Amino acid sequence: MLVDEDISTVKKDSSRMIGENFFSESGLLSEYLEKFRYRPQQKAMSEAIENTLAKYGQLIVEAGTGVGKTFAYLIPALLSKQKVVISTGTKHLQDQLYFKDLPTILDFLKLPVKTALLKGRANYLCIHRLEHYAPSIQMHNRHLGKKINTIKEWSQFTKTGEIAEVTAINENDSVWPSVTSTIDNCLGSECPSYEKCYVVKARQKAQQADMVIINHHLFFADLALKMEGFGELLPSANSVIFDEAHQLPELASNFLAISVSSRQINELAEDVISAMLEEAPDVKEIQPTVDVLKKAVADFRIILASKNGRFPWFEVISDSKVENLFDELCKAIHTVYEIISPQSDRGKVIEKCVERCERIEQNLYLISDGQDERINWLECFEKGFKLHSTPLVVADSFQEFMLQYKCSWVFTSATLTVNAKFNHFQHQLGLIDAETLMLDSPYDYQNNTRLYLPALGVEPNDRSYTHKVIDAVLPILEINQGRTFILFTSHRALRIAANYLGNHDQFTLLVQGDAPRRKLISAFSKTDHAVLLGTSSFWEGVDIRGDALSCVVIDKLPFAAPDDPVLNGRLQALRRAGENPFMSYQLPQAVISLKQGVGRLIRDEEDYGLVVLCDPRIVTKPYGKTFVNSLPDMLPTSNLDDAVNFLQLREYENETVSH
Repeated sequence: MLVDEDISTVKKDSSRMIGENFFSESGLLSEYLEKFRYRPQQKAMSEAIENTLAKYGQLIVEAGTGVGKTFAYLIPALLSKQKVVISTGTKHLQDQLYFKDLPTILDFLKLPVKTALLKGRANYLCIHRLEHYAPSIQMHNRHLGKKINTIKEWSQFTKTGEIAEVTAINENDSVWPSVTSTIDNCLGSECPSYEKCYVVKARQKAQQADMVIINHHLFFADLALKMEGFGELLPSANSVIFDEAHQLPELASNFLAISVSSRQINELAEDVISAMLEEAPDVKEIQPTVDVLKKAVADFRIILASKNGRFPWFEVISDSKVENLFDELCKAIHTVYEIISPQSDRGKVIEKCVERCERIEQNLYLISDGQDERINWLECFEKGFKLHSTPLVVADSFQEFMLQYKCSWVFTSATLTVNAKFNHFQHQLGLIDAETLMLDSPYDYQNNTRLYLPALGVEPNDRSYTHKVIDAVLPILEINQGRTFILFTSHRALRIAANYLGNHDQFTLLVQGDAPRRKLISAFSKTDHAVLLGTSSFWEGVDIRGDALSCVVIDKLPFAAPDDPVLNGRLQALRRAGENPFMSYQLPQAVISLKQGVGRLIRDEEDYGLVVLCDPRIVTKPYGKTFVNSLPDMLPTSNLDDAVNFLQLREYENETVSH
């Protein structure tokens, strides 16, 4: 049993390495944790992080599945006596870290460490909006009105105001924007409910904490806006640790983009009406002016009705009809601004609306005014649109942000290298001078996995390709009794496969889009003979251990769609700079995505299984070696019998051990 004196000795004796004391074969974790396994990779990672925190350095760590990276950074961070901010990839991981991993460590460390969980403002109930805006929605929308009643009942007893507590309403439900705040509509310290504000309380707790758990979305929202509350937090922090750091370049690009959506404009229109009725009811011309704005939004969406997806702005605006309606939209925004601007001194809510109106007008101008260092594009949905202006590169902005603070910076993930090199990740964020550490998975991939490369006889662009993929994996699905993920690079291929497999009633088919992601994963874990078909959102962040999953099929190498306007813009910029865009951008991005997909298979040291990589280019193209060299050490085979025999033998061994 762990003795308190042992911990005290470790804390006092700074000359003794944390790695040796905690993560060695005879370390404190081996005494305290029943399922602890000594992993030299985990020890090495903890020592590297301890050194980085001590010297305020920069460190990038790729830690393969099973290294135990969470404990490897949490324990040095907690013992560093520094204020540490930890940012995770998702809110789910954030909750796991705060409610599971941290309590486990603090239970035996017995340190007087204050911790806090901080999420973006959209995750917290806004008392002011619930009181002032929700009633009008209840009057006009019976369906949303019932949900608002549920929220009102919950608001009477919640302590945190986190909307995730309301399990009866989905977190993505359309009711939440009515009762949560944004940077645009928050009244700040002038809000009458400021003293009771849940966002303010969460921030105050974070300010007082020694360790704060946030997520990347919150970090980048503040990087972009400098107003999300994290800006107050970081100056007092000594260290920042990013888990799931492979997501950072794309998220930075998204959050540093300028965007205007139909939803954003319509929400402004509704808030303008409410604000004027409350603070300037004598201004009668506001209603017809807002009606013109709403019509301009609707007309612009109608002219785009034939479009669904993402398109370069210069291509869209080349149509004179689209250009004319866009001009009408800009004029309508400006007219609303002209009417409400003189009234801004009559109330804080009107003042906020004026600021929002001005910002939207400026952003529309910036999006329509092409700039070499940005990519302007349009995204069309079934009921709306969103205009974007995305930066070509984010490294300069990210470095500018880092230089403002004297912090240690740690970046870790299971998928950061390409061909055992960190160059691509470092270049994307400007981390050229950072130290790097690559740690392989401690799991026995050679014995517990095989990489099956079937010969399909057709290329990926063949119309029959998806049918050939399913034909090739059907014998494996049958032998394996389901227990398989089939991961696709496109929704179209997924639907073709779902229809093709629909006739095989020996499997329980679970298809992305038929139910929420969380429910599909839960059903897969509990259902016999399950086969789950998914696209990009299932390639990472899915952790299914044990016998439920013993085969992962990947239809194609995950190269991003070349017609994507952002990708296209970046590739063109690389060509102009004299670089090879395929080798310097497309290939590294695809390798990291493939590593994520393959990583779904082995989640525990006793897991086993088969990775089926169907794309013939892995063998026929010179760059195929880059993919294979970047994957865990799995023995490859192109022989179906070898693949099937491996699964049968491992299944037999597993059953023998269990009996």
